[in-house]
Amino acid sequence: MTLSGFPAVGETIHEERSKYRDITVTQVRDRRCLLFNVHRGDRNQTCILIDDPDRLVFDYTRMTFAGLLLQPKPERILIIGLGGGSIPLTFSDLFPNSRIDIVEIDEAVVDVAKEFFFFRETENMKVFVDDGRPFIKRAGIRNETYDYIVLDAFSGDYIPEHMLTLEFLEEVKRILSQTGVLVANTFSTSRLYDHESVTYQRAFNEFFNFKLPSSGNRIIITQADSLPPRGELVAEAQRIAGKMEKYGIPLLDYPRRLSARVDWDMSRRILTDQYSPGNLLRDN
Repeated sequence: MTLSGFPAVGETIHEERSKYRDITVTQVRDRRCLLFNVHRGDRNQTCILIDDPDRLVFDYTRMTFAGLLLQPKPERILIIGLGGGSIPLTFSDLFPNSRIDIVEIDEAVVDVAKEFFFFRETENMKVFVDDGRPFIKRAGIRNETYDYIVLDAFSGDYIPEHMLTLEFLEEVKRILSQTGVLVANTFSTSRLYDHESVTYQRAFNEFFNFKLPSSGNRIIITQADSLPPRGELVAEAQRIAGKMEKYGIPLLDYPRRLSARVDWDMSRRILTDQYSPGNLLRDN
């Protein structure tokens, strides 16, 4: 999901109303975008360049791969939220032998990703039409673990409330492998910022806050163990930056932007299944 993105203009090549949202696909020259119609206006969920589909268009999609600095060789990957499929397609290209599970609640989004955004399932990459939280809970019951988990679910205005709570993050933590990394896409301008931050802090003790001045998104990156020192991040970036170039991911720039500094109000209340007032707190 992206807060800013490109303006929602262009020729409409597909429109439909799914069970969950209005879905629109637009195209301007070689740029094709998936939009979810929301109360605050149209927001681009995914954009691709038809002439260069490997290149990631949005800052936040590129930022999602900063987790590779902590876990560079994930064998099992879980992605909650499909959009147009740019993130899983990039993972599949990078790690063709890794197992990639994608959870998308809206079957219409899966169909649109396949028809308009070059998304294809493979032997190792499968989509499950399901709600991400019960999927994760069932995976925990089965004692399954993942090396790389991406939380990118978007309800239309914000992250679904049941995926903001401490109980949910504890369920996610249970399915992280010992060296696994969690990457969560949130908004840096949300009035939920402080609440989200203290909730992640309670669940994981510390996390990297990843923000760029060019993006309204912030990426939370964390793992079950202590976060690695910056020197290790720099060394890993230097080792793998070359293979990220075709996607437009400036990995060498990322280590200096990952901060564990507290920049939120620590007195804010933790979000729980009993206290998760997302609709009241998000920006209007």
